[in-house]
Amino acid sequence: MSGARRILIDCAIIFGVGLVLALVGPFGSFAAPFELRLLYWLAMSYAGYFLYFPAMRGMAALAPRLQLPEPALWATACLIVTLPMSAVVWIANFVWHPPSWPTLEQALAHYCNVLVMGALVCALFWFARQRHRAQPTPEPVSTVEPPEPGMPRLVERLPPHLRAVPIALEMEDHYVRVHTAHGSALLLMRMRDAVLELDDLPGALVHRSWWVARDAVQGARREGRNVRLQLTGGIEAPVARAQAAGLEAEGWF
Repeated sequence: MSGARRILIDCAIIFGVGLVLALVGPFGSFAAPFELRLLYWLAMSYAGYFLYFPAMRGMAALAPRLQLPEPALWATACLIVTLPMSAVVWIANFVWHPPSWPTLEQALAHYCNVLVMGALVCALFWFARQRHRAQPTPEPVSTVEPPEPGMPRLVERLPPHLRAVPIALEMEDHYVRVHTAHGSALLLMRMRDAVLELDDLPGALVHRSWWVARDAVQGARREGRNVRLQLTGGIEAPVARAQAAGLEAEGWF
């Protein structure tokens, strides 16, 4: 899905969230006229989206490099971004109340209220993202011939137009994404079983969620203590720190 289309869909979802909040009128806003509530909650919803969304996308991209679980980084980003979002909401609340400097207790309560709302919306987008990532690639009609004799058994599971020697295997939740020179597809299976069906194709588990074919490695990129293998087709695979020394000794990079 393109980035522009993704943002348009997200904005439509945020509009729905703002509309529901305007109808419910939480945090004492129900006493205000509906038109004012709708304007307020739409403004707050979109402000939250454009604060939280870039942070979440950045953490999703950073997770493989830091070799940290993505949900933990999302939670950390949510806690941090709630600070500026709390300031935005505090200023916007001048619609309901005259300007006043909050006490420490009021500021903490305000932060927690904003955090609850931000966390709920972030959780909504997290589960939507996981569902999207878990959808297998559809198998279009193709006239490509079946895999040649001698190909690993795993290749037979791929759509005909993708059948080629695997470049890498990437674990995504309960699926394995098989990368080949023609593209990639998701297979519902365990990484351990997928590696067995490679039929001893030269390669290695370079990370807990990545298997890489030895012949597909074109180079390596270092970022401090982290190493990422550069593979055929522009694919990059993270190397676990525990594996780095052994792979380097074997001449992988």
